[in-house]
Amino acid sequence: MDMNAKKLIVTFPGMGYTNDKPLMYYAIKLAMSKDFDAYCMEYHDLPTKVRGDAAKMKEAAEIAYGQVCERLEGFDFTGFDKIIFVGKSIGTVLAARYAAEHNMHVKQVWYTPVEATFKFGVKRAVAFIGDADPWSDYSEVVRLAAEAGIPLHTFHGCNHSLECGDVGKDLATLREVMTLTEEFL
Repeated sequence: MDMNAKKLIVTFPGMGYTNDKPLMYYAIKLAMSKDFDAYCMEYHDLPTKVRGDAAKMKEAAEIAYGQVCERLEGFDFTGFDKIIFVGKSIGTVLAARYAAEHNMHVKQVWYTPVEATFKFGVKRAVAFIGDADPWSDYSEVVRLAAEAGIPLHTFHGCNHSLECGDVGKDLATLREVMTLTEEFL
């Protein structure tokens, strides 16, 4: 790629997992160290206590997606030679949906995707999940990723933040995730 090429990452955080939490924060810093510009989504006024409530999850996703579309309306992606969408949890659904509905064939990084992420036909992605993630059906995500041909990196004993409760292991996991993210960028 041309050294003067314009590169962009667009972040789609989770509902409570904002751009300043470790996975998103370091993904942004990593991309910026590789000369990417960063455009970070944020959501507001989402329903609370949504885990396990399909109707509330759908409502939250629709509200957040509306905010994403509003924020990206008129954004000129044509000035960039390389675009990466980085999502976390519900943000993986929003990134996949936005790309599909706007016919954008961008690479995507998915931190702790949920099952709905896979229904948009994304082919160029890499995903990361903990096998103790209470927000996702782990075995279903594994199956869907395999069907879609999307590399899925699994972390044993890790939750929805890819943490296991041991600071040393959590930092090692974060380092591994960022190393793999860097390779994908």
